[in-house]
Amino acid sequence: MPALTREEARSRARLIDVRHYTVDLDLTRGEETFGSTTTVRFTTREAGDTFVEVRPHTLHRADLDGHALDTASLADGRLPLTGLNAGEHELRIEADMAYSRTGEGMHRFTDPADGRTYLYTMCFQTEAPRVFAAFDQPDLKAPFTVTATAPEEWTVLGNGTAHRVEGEPGRWECATTPPLSTYFMALAAGPWHSVRTEHAGIPFGLHVRQSLGSHLDDDAQELLDITRACFDRYHEIFDEPYPFDSYDQAFVPEFNAGAMENPGLVTFRDEYVHRSAVTDTQLQSRAVTIAHEMAHMWFGDLVTLRWWDDIWLNESFAEYMGYQVLAEATRFTGTWTEFAVDRKSWGYDADQRPSTHPVAPEPEAVPDTATALLNFDGISYAKGASALRQLVTWLGEKAFLAGINDHFARHRFGNATLADFLDSLARASGRDVHAWADRWLRTTGVDTLTPHITTDGRRWHLETAHTGNRPHRLTIGLYDLDGTGTADRLTPREPLTADLPADSGHTLTADGPRPDLVLLNDRDLTYAKVRLDTDSWRTVRRALTHLPDPLTRATVWNAARDMVRDGALPPADYLDTARAHLPHETDDAIVAGVLDFARHEIADRYLPPGQRTAALETLTDLARALLEREPAGGGRDGGVRLTAVRAAIDSATTPGELHHWWTTGTLPDGRPLDHELRWRLLHRLAVLGAVNTSDIGAAHDADPSAAGTEGAARCRAALPDPAAKEAAWQALFGEADTLSNYLLKATFQGFWHTEQQDLLRDYVPRYFDQAPALAARRGPAIAQALGRHGFPRPFTDPGTLALGQRCLADDSLTPALRRPLADELDDLARALRVRAAH
Repeated sequence: MPALTREEARSRARLIDVRHYTVDLDLTRGEETFGSTTTVRFTTREAGDTFVEVRPHTLHRADLDGHALDTASLADGRLPLTGLNAGEHELRIEADMAYSRTGEGMHRFTDPADGRTYLYTMCFQTEAPRVFAAFDQPDLKAPFTVTATAPEEWTVLGNGTAHRVEGEPGRWECATTPPLSTYFMALAAGPWHSVRTEHAGIPFGLHVRQSLGSHLDDDAQELLDITRACFDRYHEIFDEPYPFDSYDQAFVPEFNAGAMENPGLVTFRDEYVHRSAVTDTQLQSRAVTIAHEMAHMWFGDLVTLRWWDDIWLNESFAEYMGYQVLAEATRFTGTWTEFAVDRKSWGYDADQRPSTHPVAPEPEAVPDTATALLNFDGISYAKGASALRQLVTWLGEKAFLAGINDHFARHRFGNATLADFLDSLARASGRDVHAWADRWLRTTGVDTLTPHITTDGRRWHLETAHTGNRPHRLTIGLYDLDGTGTADRLTPREPLTADLPADSGHTLTADGPRPDLVLLNDRDLTYAKVRLDTDSWRTVRRALTHLPDPLTRATVWNAARDMVRDGALPPADYLDTARAHLPHETDDAIVAGVLDFARHEIADRYLPPGQRTAALETLTDLARALLEREPAGGGRDGGVRLTAVRAAIDSATTPGELHHWWTTGTLPDGRPLDHELRWRLLHRLAVLGAVNTSDIGAAHDADPSAAGTEGAARCRAALPDPAAKEAAWQALFGEADTLSNYLLKATFQGFWHTEQQDLLRDYVPRYFDQAPALAARRGPAIAQALGRHGFPRPFTDPGTLALGQRCLADDSLTPALRRPLADELDDLARALRVRAAH
């Protein structure tokens, strides 16, 4: 199906208005297809021609105004509508549609735990025509009335409140919605386990497959508490009340995204219903996602982008509001620390690759939907949210919220652009927001702020060099060492606030001796890489543990991370700093972020191969130190201790201790291994060659769930055995194409391991030879997984870089593979530069 171009969308929007969709789905036709009948009422402003998108397995009939259309004219997912007269029209299309196994369109999943089947739609961006016939562009909004026929024992969920039709077994009807973009149409069907309640007069529901029902029951109170608290907070800050008739949250299997903001029926990946122990950071991350998707009910659903160049109007705002509202309304008050450690680094990394783009690209930079799909990345989410945080710092929260409410009032149930939103902010604040946006939203790259500090004995001077083109309002943290006791401590001075103009630095002078640590962007209010001067880094090495605020410590760790990535700090120095200070860290988000970077970037890529084993042993020692410090605790918020256990497993270089944990089924403190830790442990033992296929089969028999099936696939692919590797490769690249999106990802996660380079070397050219065809054959979701999870990361060498560059030069490469492949090759080139620098 060809990508819809911006010009095609503009032309169609000038010609037609869509008045209503009636969609009737028959979900009782077997395992391969479902019935779809769509009736669209629309008007044309003048005589003309257009087309409707539909991607059927079989197109049975198409009628326009009661006259049959030639179904043979359907080509590449487009059915021509020619010779239209000005006025009202009705289009009716009857088709059989194919179920998906890739998380796109109507995904069908049969739970291996109990054999029950579940369906859900993912109509995002261009996938609606795999479910129903549509004028598939965001600015042709219309009300939807959806009905479905399903097996009698199933429950059907939709955008509007769904109810059974009396006297018609298995028949469901959903309440007609307000005007929606086609990509928001949602339906989920199956024998769901549901928890229902009501809040503020709105029905709330939580839904999950039956095999996870007990785990949802364990989670329901917290999930509903978070949902209610965020709902109430949004009603405090937004003038527009919640615009839909119900709020269901369905946790669905094999979901590609974290969640999708379908109005009234938000879908989440069902890993958010935890089967095993999780850290408080993981609970917070789930809560952020809940708050993020609820923000979309206003940002994106009520007011929708006109075209895909403005995806930041959806994602950046939901990202910012999710973190901010969660911090204001719930027990998770430290959200911005996790954002700094995890999400912001995603944005920084993306913004330094050749594939970077402005938060708000120029319209001509997003000419079609295929290009737009690639921009749902760390720029549109993390960088955009960081820019908004800086905007709030500059405007003030009162003016910012007033601008938001003006925007909602002017464009409710309609579409809007960047210019529309900036006009609302400018009216509310009286500031030149358009000029700010030109600097922040229309540019690419990360600014770098570097301090230069001098002293004359009585005064100290800070000159901040500014590489970049954005203005920044930031806090400068000042800290002094107090080494009079048994350990170094850091005492904060009164922080400074600075406004750095665009394209130039900043100078200040203060009385007294220079602080031992000068930290630009303390509290992480702006989006910029910051450097530490020599004396400040020396202070960090001595006393990082004693910085009083976790967000300050996160800012320091980010500075160190950026210096490593840019070749300004030896990777071994970062590792030594982690070994010295991480055992004393109390914030789990920081511990997890530092360990992840040290394990997967420093040990696996940045250090020379001969130093890898020693680095992993250092991380294992660090994990043991954390375990010795943390008291054993039960419950589901194992915090730093659980993070340390995971790190100890992932960093093990010999199987001895891990094998003892496996055979006894317990951790060192005597706690039993849960599902997640058992599969993690077995995977690492498989990598090290300490288990066999029989062990994996027995583990799968004990846990035949979907997660267990993925775990077994991951472990089988990890075995250091030529036959196991070839079997995994054939499952991945063989033309049967039987692997679902999740099983393909799990198999790739098991396949590539640095410990197995000799065994894997011949597969590197095979990857670059075969990935393009598989990506073209199986579509965007699989193509992106191929690039992100399939790339041969263990091979940090010029030969792999050269092979990848030759593959990238192929003009026929699908866009969904080209972008992640280009990003992985850029990361590989960076790793080679870091090695060369040290």
